[in-house]
Amino acid sequence: MPEPGSSKAKVYIETSVISYLTAWPSRDIVIAGHQQTTRDWWQEQSQRFQLIASQLVIQEASAGDTIAAQERLEVLDNIELLEVREDAVNLAQVLIESGSLPRKAAEDALHIAIAVTNGVEYLLT
Repeated sequence: MPEPGSSKAKVYIETSVISYLTAWPSRDIVIAGHQQTTRDWWQEQSQRFQLIASQLVIQEASAGDTIAAQERLEVLDNIELLEVREDAVNLAQVLIESGSLPRKAAEDALHIAIAVTNGVEYLLT
């Protein structure tokens, strides 16, 4: 639900979305399907939402091949960025320690926690 005065609901854009959006088309049919679905959503639906990401997304998108990283960062250039606050770190830790997410998903837990602690309505991954 959008905040008062805002007409658009917020959607947190997780790093995998940016990766699928900017990657070269894959020959793997499953990955190609994810890429196409992501591109379709971006073209047809993204304008309906206030797009949000975080410094964690910037950090993850910056990794790897320099040219690919630059393309990912260009997509993120006009997206509002949230800081990784202590309350989000604490919530992510609770998600891991409670078994809601496995330890190997610590970064995913942090993405969820950043969205939750900032009142973001949707998480796109």
